[in-house]
Amino acid sequence: MTRLVILDFDGTLADTQPLIVGTMQRTLRELQLPSRTDAECRAMIGLPLKECFTRLLAVDDATGERCAAVYRRIFDEGNRPGAVTLFPHVPETLRELHCRGLLLAVCSSRGRPTLEAFVRNFGLETYISMVVSAGDVQHPKPHPEPAQKILEALGIEPAEALVVGDASYDIVMGRDAGCRTCGVTYGNQSAGELADAGATHLIGDFAGLLELLDQ
Repeated sequence: MTRLVILDFDGTLADTQPLIVGTMQRTLRELQLPSRTDAECRAMIGLPLKECFTRLLAVDDATGERCAAVYRRIFDEGNRPGAVTLFPHVPETLRELHCRGLLLAVCSSRGRPTLEAFVRNFGLETYISMVVSAGDVQHPKPHPEPAQKILEALGIEPAEALVVGDASYDIVMGRDAGCRTCGVTYGNQSAGELADAGATHLIGDFAGLLELLDQ
């Protein structure tokens, strides 16, 4: 029986892709770094910010930190009302899951200030029991530590939890923590990529969680 749903944020609850990719591209241009395609930038979504750039550019940690600092400034400038929206059926599905008595947690590679601000501004805090950001753990996604931290804090066994995300990093984290996993195919990675990562289930609409959890 599922008692806890651990949810990714970017690409799962909210459509942040245009803002993230645009911010990454502006960061590369401002720092006069090698250009990358939108697809290459998009493939980095879900990783901690510094790691996004070290992987994207094959650079050292110091350069990655420099990119991350510029990215944060540009992101804050671009994060205006309407720049980020929730995916269809997210609020009502979270409300229904909460009413059913399930615990809900958000687990993200995003920093805590922006993650908490998004959760609060979208009015989701009523439904969310716990938020874990990249800065709350020593080993962020795809390591299982973020999921394990939530399980331990809420007193839930891995077999009682479902991890939901749009990226292979989410699926690998959940799998290695011993949880069932559900990939959402409307986010940043394809159904094939999520299946290859080992997703237990796939859904094409966030509301599909209701039917899945009825099974």
